[in-house]
Amino acid sequence: LLAVISIPFFYMELGLPDNGTKSKETTERRAYDLFSEAYGPGYHASLVVVAKTSEQTLDAQKALGDTTQELSQLSNVKSVTPAIPGSSGKVYMISITPKTGPNDVETKELVNKIRDYSKLMKKKHGIELLVTGSTAVNIDIAQKLNDAIPLFSLLIVGLAFILLVLVFRSILVPLKAVIGFILSLGATLGFVVFVLQDGNLISLFGFPIASPVLCFLPVIVIGILFGLAMDYEMFLVSRMREEFTHTGDARKAVLAGLRDSGGVVTAAGLIMMAVFAGFMLAPDPIIKSMGFALTFGVLFDAFVVRMAIVPAVMMLMGKSAWYLPKWLDKLLPNIDVEGESMMKSLEHMNERKTYKNKRVLKIPMKISE
Repeated sequence: LLAVISIPFFYMELGLPDNGTKSKETTERRAYDLFSEAYGPGYHASLVVVAKTSEQTLDAQKALGDTTQELSQLSNVKSVTPAIPGSSGKVYMISITPKTGPNDVETKELVNKIRDYSKLMKKKHGIELLVTGSTAVNIDIAQKLNDAIPLFSLLIVGLAFILLVLVFRSILVPLKAVIGFILSLGATLGFVVFVLQDGNLISLFGFPIASPVLCFLPVIVIGILFGLAMDYEMFLVSRMREEFTHTGDARKAVLAGLRDSGGVVTAAGLIMMAVFAGFMLAPDPIIKSMGFALTFGVLFDAFVVRMAIVPAVMMLMGKSAWYLPKWLDKLLPNIDVEGESMMKSLEHMNERKTYKNKRVLKIPMKISE
């Protein structure tokens, strides 16, 4: 089920919400719609192009005029203003209005086309084209964050795997925890794309219109959801580890973990879902989308992964879940979260005390004899 829900994640489009994503009852949305109706949706996605020439000559001005003409012939361009010179005469400003809105894929492609066209103009006429404006900045921010997500995810997942190996003295248990987090994260972002980007069930959750996913939402979801997921994992598996250390019975350890820590995970999950669901009541689409993503993220991770998949996998693995190669066990420092060394020390002290008491009791018996 989670794997199927994760499918839309692979075509996720990132962007920044604008006034067009707000409710139709707000004045911002009404003004946005009026401008779009009068001047087209590209009015809100104007691009500012700065043309930089190496020298102020008639040939450079002619090349600049040819460049402006060629820019107007690019696909998805509605209008291009004449080049406005700066005080130095070497810098010109050109405004381009696309046919599509600021978060449309065609607008992003137009920005990339102009930047690619700049390389050709620089070789041909010595004119460099620099694209700026709020639309271009938003596109660049979304792209940078999109490129950073794999490295960010790999870093925190890798560090978590190492720490869990140290804590649980196992290879399969941390691997299971990491895979479970990736599965719940994929399902969360996939469901966000299914609702917010594709527009399914948006009226049910109170979203006025479908829009691209908030560009920094995946980073926020990964950070917060990962922390909660590892908390729930520690609640469950540390109790299983403690029971297995004392009894050596893998099945009994899983049952003890669910019995003693399952209620804690359930209560914590319900509390966090209630908190994040409260964010969905906000009228601002940014806050609403964050609450929506985190609410279902906790639902998938706490109740599907930690409370269902984790115990099932632990039961199937049995004692092999706690296997750690001896050579690796010698290399890793022993953090001793469950207090095994303290328990052994107490048992050893009790044995010595019992042995000493037995010797004291034997001495008077020999004297009386």
